[in-house]
Amino acid sequence: MKYSQLLTKTQKTTKEFDSVNATLLTKAGFVDQTMAGVYTFLPLGLRVLTKIENIVRKHMDEIGAELLMPSLAPRWNWETTGRLETVDVLFKAVGANKNSQAKNDAEYILNCTHEDLITPIAQKFRTSYKDFPVAVYQIQTKFRNEARPKSGIMRGREFRMKDLYSFHTSQEDFQKYYDAAKAVYTATFAALGLGKDTYMTLASGGDFTKDFSHEFQTRCEAGEDIVFYDEVTNTYYNREVAPSKAPQVTQDSEQKPMEEVYGENITGMDALVKFLNVPADKCVKTIIYQADDQVIAVAVRGTYEVNEDKVKKIVGCSKLSLATPEVVKQATGAIIGYAGLVNLAANVRIIADEALEEMVNFECGGNKDHIHIINVNWGRDLPKPAAFYDVKVAQPGDLNPQSGKVMEYFKAAEVGNIFPLQSRFPEAFKYRFVDEQGKEQPILMGSYGIGTSRVMGVMVEKFHDEKGIIWPKQVAPFTVHLISLRGGEEQATALYQSLQDKNIEVLWDERDISPGSKFADADLIGCPVRLVVSAKTNGQVEWKERAAEKAELLSEAEVFERINQL
Repeated sequence: MKYSQLLTKTQKTTKEFDSVNATLLTKAGFVDQTMAGVYTFLPLGLRVLTKIENIVRKHMDEIGAELLMPSLAPRWNWETTGRLETVDVLFKAVGANKNSQAKNDAEYILNCTHEDLITPIAQKFRTSYKDFPVAVYQIQTKFRNEARPKSGIMRGREFRMKDLYSFHTSQEDFQKYYDAAKAVYTATFAALGLGKDTYMTLASGGDFTKDFSHEFQTRCEAGEDIVFYDEVTNTYYNREVAPSKAPQVTQDSEQKPMEEVYGENITGMDALVKFLNVPADKCVKTIIYQADDQVIAVAVRGTYEVNEDKVKKIVGCSKLSLATPEVVKQATGAIIGYAGLVNLAANVRIIADEALEEMVNFECGGNKDHIHIINVNWGRDLPKPAAFYDVKVAQPGDLNPQSGKVMEYFKAAEVGNIFPLQSRFPEAFKYRFVDEQGKEQPILMGSYGIGTSRVMGVMVEKFHDEKGIIWPKQVAPFTVHLISLRGGEEQATALYQSLQDKNIEVLWDERDISPGSKFADADLIGCPVRLVVSAKTNGQVEWKERAAEKAELLSEAEVFERINQL
């Protein structure tokens, strides 16, 4: 393709965005921001996105059949699964004006995911035990009502995604497929050029399963997640489920008299620390929860947050939610904000984090309106629990519970996930299979996603320098960026034709602009190889790989040999 055929031009003076990928992709003419969280993929950007999706498609064809589901869905599907009122990123579509609504005033759902659509589709075709397992996937545009879209194309309101769904008649069959999907995902990210920095990471199973789900996290400073590494078991954990032991803090050598302190409307750790003039690691944060049919008090050190996923596993409940003000009042005798561990109602179970076990003279809520208690001690002021648990969200600096060493951690971006859904969606649609005895049995389901546009953004975050993008060769918009300068026009014309004849993807900058501008554009766009011909090259070709510091002169035969090696 000739540069003059592109719709776009580079925009080196455009504003700096909140992320490297948004800035460089916009400056280089790969994307254009339509509005917050919504981007147009321009010709260069679409070439990259298509290559990413074709690599994903090649690997997904090993474990599923491709289809394409609609972006619009009737409300019925989402009402049937009970998710219409619970999924907090769900968009709806309605007629935009009176004339449109006069033709059709129905409301539709803009799908953010497709479990609610694929399940009744499968129900139409697969009902006998002989029909399973079966798996299908699509690569499609999704819509999510993100409160704060950010990080360029890494988190948007409209984005591209590959989602695959599998259906099974037994846990054994599901696990076999799930393990196969892990291997295929690992191969996919290796083929994309992200393999050495992408880790299969344990994550929360959410409301679908008590087991872990698995994320594929790419080490990336612009990522929103923190991944912890357990060197003892060689396991990576998302922060939301990472086991951790709090580092010890200095404790008083002697117990002090317990004392109530009145502080009207002093709630929240920052306000409390300032008011009491005590460090946060001497405070205990107590949260009252409703866990199925029981009320529990979860307590962590003031520097931590409660990890609800860990709490659910410890308590063994199916549903965990913050207690209502009425339940808090019954459990503590106080309004919200003053819950503590002393004199809780007898029916309230205390789940205390391991970091609290050795605390001396700690602060906690007074279980009275506007009252806090300081210098609380186990054994003297309240019974010491028989067991302490890890119920906190892990923090950098926490210790590995097994080795006692500080856990390694890094920032990462989630590029894919695989998720056991169990029978949640089939049961919602009363979808079951008939076994060999003619009896109906439950169907198990899995979900497997890869954010293809997010992968593109992650690649830019990882592969760039001060001059621009450095695309991995397998996803670059073109293999060769050909530049013709004065005196090299005739040679460039012939070389361009030869490259095309050999099916080598080439972008020829034949524009009548300065050499410096052409070189800067080539670095910004980031194709793997830059070729320059001019009167000065004297029939040879200047060869420079994007990440290399120096260029060299080669014959045209040597150029084609090098390209073949790529």
